[in-house]
Amino acid sequence: MDLATLTLFLPACFALNMAPGPNNLLSVSNATRYGYRRACAAGIGRILAFAGMIALAGAGLSVVLQTSEWLFHAIKIIGAAYLLYLAWQLWRANPDAGQQATAASVGFFRLARQEFLVAAGNPKAILLFTAFLPQFVDPSQPVAAQFAVLGALFLLLEWIAIGAYAWMGLHMRRWFAEPRGKRIFNRCCAGLLSAAASVLLMTKRA
Repeated sequence: MDLATLTLFLPACFALNMAPGPNNLLSVSNATRYGYRRACAAGIGRILAFAGMIALAGAGLSVVLQTSEWLFHAIKIIGAAYLLYLAWQLWRANPDAGQQATAASVGFFRLARQEFLVAAGNPKAILLFTAFLPQFVDPSQPVAAQFAVLGALFLLLEWIAIGAYAWMGLHMRRWFAEPRGKRIFNRCCAGLLSAAASVLLMTKRA
């Protein structure tokens, strides 16, 4: 993969990883209740769920890329529309709405299973892997290798996000729970996602 593609992919992907979705908020709650290490370890469940989704998306990607140019652009538009939708949801999110984990046990497998189920049951995650990642794949090059690289980078950045949110839950829970601080954070992520959508719409492929 060329450097220009990775330069575009990494910040856009990291904005998605850092968006305060259900799994990231679960990491905050787990760190607050059970500690930083346990919250990070529980994130293995999320990584396994996302890895399975990436593999399934990658298995059918070559079929999509070998179809008409119209369908390829249609997927591109869907991916950008998803980013804009998520940005809008974050921008108008109610900062007073609280999210709490419901883990009944501090056992590692119980928390990891909870992370796995939350990730696997999130339809936005499925849409992400089928509409966002393909935008950065060059159909003239080996598709499987490119998708493997993008998937690995996504999982690496997701692991960083797990650690970052767990750290916030441990050391910044007062700031994160404050409505004003949550609103600022949500709108920063919304701005990053909107910028990523705009760049994707302007990007041309050979």
